[in-house]
Amino acid sequence: MALPKFKFDIHLVTALIGGAILAVMIQYNGQLAEATSPIHASWFAHVIGALASIGLIFIVKNRKQNQQHSTEQKTPLWAYSGGIPGALIVVLSGITINSELGLAGTLVLGLVGQIVWGLVCDHLGWFGIEKKAINWKGMFSIVPILLGSFVIIYTRLS
Repeated sequence: MALPKFKFDIHLVTALIGGAILAVMIQYNGQLAEATSPIHASWFAHVIGALASIGLIFIVKNRKQNQQHSTEQKTPLWAYSGGIPGALIVVLSGITINSELGLAGTLVLGLVGQIVWGLVCDHLGWFGIEKKAINWKGMFSIVPILLGSFVIIYTRLS
């Protein structure tokens, strides 16, 4: 059986960088939550994030002024609610990172939650994404991730 050919994809690299940045964010927010409170850490992270987003909007807007922007497709109202789970992630990770789980346990459980939720959303076509059936190949690829997660958490807690 031949291995699939690897094709460089900017989305793959972007997702990897995003994952690394997420780990740094969770670590810093955990330290702030320990020094103050998880709610304070969440507020601080979101104020800084909002300021950074505003700066990025101005940078991107200036670069794309020459391009035409289509307004035919309206953004669904539910798409604006992404900040709610973002705030919960910051608060909950601020609590769990300062527990026995630490950074590795917090990240690995977050990863498992993301994978399971992603599979459910893909399978059911939620949030306007194309339906993708869960198959045995996909399930087989998840087994090593779940086993690795179990090993990371079990060795941290024992």
